[in-house]
Order: sequence, then C-alpha cells, then structure tokens
Amino acid sequence: MPASNFSSNSSGQPVTGAVSQLKEKLRQLPHRPGVYLMKDRFGSILYVGKAKDLKKRASSYFQRGRQHQITQPKIAAMVSLVRDLDWVEVKSETEALLLEGKLIKEWRPKYNTDFVDDKRFLLVRLDEQEMFPSFRFTRLRREDGSRYFGPFANSGQLRRTLAEMRKQFGVRLGDAPAPTPTEVSGVHKLYDDVRAEIYGHPNEVTAADYAARVQAAVDFLEGKAKVWREELYAQMLKAAGNRQFEKAAQLRDLLAAVKLTTANTTRDKRFLRGSPIKNPQAAEGARQLGTALALVAPPKTLECFDISHISGEFVVAAMARFVDGAPDKGGYRLFRIRGPIKNDDYRAMEEVVGRRYGRLSREEKPFPDLLVIDGGKGQVHAALKAFLVLELTPPPMIGLAKREETIVFPDAREGLKLPTHSPALQLLQRLRDEAHRFANTYNAKLRSKKIKESVLDDFSGLGEKRKAALLAKFKNIARLRAASAEELAETPGIGASMAARLRAYLEKAR
Repeated sequence: MPASNFSSNSSGQPVTGAVSQLKEKLRQLPHRPGVYLMKDRFGSILYVGKAKDLKKRASSYFQRGRQHQITQPKIAAMVSLVRDLDWVEVKSETEALLLEGKLIKEWRPKYNTDFVDDKRFLLVRLDEQEMFPSFRFTRLRREDGSRYFGPFANSGQLRRTLAEMRKQFGVRLGDAPAPTPTEVSGVHKLYDDVRAEIYGHPNEVTAADYAARVQAAVDFLEGKAKVWREELYAQMLKAAGNRQFEKAAQLRDLLAAVKLTTANTTRDKRFLRGSPIKNPQAAEGARQLGTALALVAPPKTLECFDISHISGEFVVAAMARFVDGAPDKGGYRLFRIRGPIKNDDYRAMEEVVGRRYGRLSREEKPFPDLLVIDGGKGQVHAALKAFLVLELTPPPMIGLAKREETIVFPDAREGLKLPTHSPALQLLQRLRDEAHRFANTYNAKLRSKKIKESVLDDFSGLGEKRKAALLAKFKNIARLRAASAEELAETPGIGASMAARLRAYLEKAR
C-alpha cells in the first residue's frame, strides 16, 4: 500500500486515510481462530501472531484505548510501521499456535522473539551419524549434523505417536539402551530385556536392516504415513462395527494424534486471504463422499433441502449450504410454499427446488457440486422432476433417508449405507441436520406469529374492520393485552360494552 495513505500522530501510531486497505482488512477479519501477519509498506512481514479470535486480537492493536495503553517502545514502533495485514483461519487455537511457530521460524519477523529458539515446542532429533540412531525429544535445534522434525505443539500427542511408531517400525527411542554386538559379525541386539518381545520386531539386526527401519520412520514423521493412517481408520471402523467401542475410541484418539503430529512442516502454500485451511475431518469426509458416489472430484459445495409443516399447515422449506465442509450461513435460504399444497411433501420439494435452481440458471450462477434431499426416493424424484420441467441438467443428487441413514439415488442404483463413523456420512448428517434445524426454526416462528395474531379471531362480534382498528391503535397483541377496558373503548367501533367483554376475553385467553 502506498505510504501516502498514512500519516503519524504524536504517539507514532498509524492514522488511516479516507480509503485505507488496512482498515478495510481489519473490518473483514473473522471471529475465528487463526494466525495474522502484520506487514510494512514494502510487504515485508513485521510480526506473526496467533489469536483465538482474529478480529478481536488483530484489531486491538489499532484501537485508540489500546494505543494509549502501549508502554513498550518495541510494540509501539512495530504498530507505527504496519501498512497491511494478512491472515489464515484454522479450526482451533492449538492449530493456530502450531502454525504461528512454523511461520515465525520460516520468515523470522523482526518483532517476534518467542519462537526463535524453539523453547515452546518439542522437536524430534535423529543423529544419523550413529550406527543405530534413536529418535529423541529436544527443545533446542543445534547445528550438529542431526535431523530435526517439528516443532510440535502438543507434546502429549507427540509422545503417544512416537511410542506407537516404535511398535510399528521397530526403531529405538531415547530411552533405549545402547545395542550390544552378538557373536555373529555385524549383527547387534537392540534389547537385552523383555522389550525384545513387546515391540514385536526382530531384535537382532544389522546396521543396514536398522537403517531401513529408520527410513520408514523418517518418512512417517515427514507426513508420508497415509497407508498407516488408513489402516488405523479401517481398524477403528471394524472395532465400532463389532461394538468394541472402547477400542474404537482409543483408535480414534490415536488417529487424531497421528494426523496432528505428522502434519507437513513445510510452508503452507495456501497462505492467501480467502483461502482458509480446511478442516481435515471435513476434507476427508468430502474425499470419501466423492469416492463413494463416484463423483469426478470431492464435492466442495453442498446444498440440502428440508420440508417442514404441522399436519399440512405452515408448510415451509429450508436450504442449508456447506462450503469446504463448513456451514455457509450467508448462503442459507428459506421458502414459503405457494399454493394449497398442504402435506404433499413431494409437490413442496418440487416447488422449492425449481425455484432455487431456476433462479440460479437465470442469473447464470453455478449449481452446487452435490445436491442433498432430506428424504427417500419420492422426495428425490420430486426434486429431479423440477429440473426436467425447467429443462435443466441437474447436479449430482442424492437423498438421505432418516430411518436407516441410507443414501438413495435418482436412478436405478441400490441404496448405499455408509459406516456409522464414516466422515462422509457425518458430513451429510451435519448438512441435513442444519437444513432440518433451519426449517423447523422458521416453521416455529410462523406458528408463533399466527398464534399471536389469531387471538382476536375467536372473539365473537369482532369483524375485520374492528380487528384492524385495534391492531392499528395498539400496534401488537402484547400491548393490546395490557390495555384497560377504558383504553380499548377509545378505539373506533369499540364501545364500552364490547371493550368490557374483550377485556375479560383477553384475560381468559392468556
């Protein structure tokens, strides 16, 4: 940003002009966890910070009250140089902490001091100059020729992962004794105690054999453990299917630890405002869903419709929209069903689907990657009919039948049941539940409004003109209920006798 957009006040703080890129970006900051980067007028990164709430944290540097409270010259100097801001959204404060450390280590901003020596995170050190190297924890990275992995934000999960890695690959950790030579030349014994049996790998190995184990473990720590993660996931599903829920929970927790620990420590290529880091579970759900439905790619945008009514009255519909596995609430839509459809869910579904995608077609806007209908074959066929009537090509479409959580298709394919703990099914359930919640909330709102307005309908002798006069005078039912008989009698067309009867009626109708 040109420096002319800023001037400085006596305290050295930036003052924005009428059109300020920094001010606009501060307005756009989300109330989400993440990492923010403050930049100078040349685009150089001055400071990297983490936040539980990006908007509150980053904006606080530029609030007048905060500026007057700044007593540290270093912070005041840094703030006076800020001309631009970028950020990355993440799903948790822990991820923000981890990403902050990575970015500080990579760019070494002038005004950051906390992460320079890696004291806040654990590292994994491997001295490859040893004949039988072990994986050790450390908090300091030295120029000693060793390989270092990390830093890792969650020490507990890191320790669990390395313990499992020892079982999986047969490598030594820092607590292992030095290997002892055997009578066979070049062969060493890793353990002289019961650990030789516990860890389940050949205990007598050559340096070359052990080097192969180490390389497999290194690949794992560098984030190349996809096969093992898939095996853990399959074991978790199998345990859940066999109702071994405690074992399934343990595998679930281990899988979470593995995913966090093996996150790639290279620079995140998606570091652009507007390109937030995706929720790994949602991304996995979209990937599995794309595979299960034979889509050309994992669905990025999903839209789901639900119909809600009470015995054919107050018929409404709602559409929930997910983008990258997260609710896009600005894209949600509500529909009042037109015409005397009553409790015909199929006709209601046909109507709202036709209205939604007919409009998108006219406005030349894209359809979602996947359309989900809350219901079975009948509802899905009704939605398909809407596209046929409009002569539009429908997007990939499925239904999610509630009773058995079965995926149904608009063609002759058999229904598909995904495992209960499948991320793909959980993604669909979250989307469906959002549409259902949104529709029911709208339905309840309409019912409440109707109940309030209809309290006068059952009062005998009160025609539409008098009812309109009462509502015009008192504005709403709450104020009408609070009015005295004398105040009611002041309404045109309402005499003292009717006012007294109406007052008594309103008392009983509470």
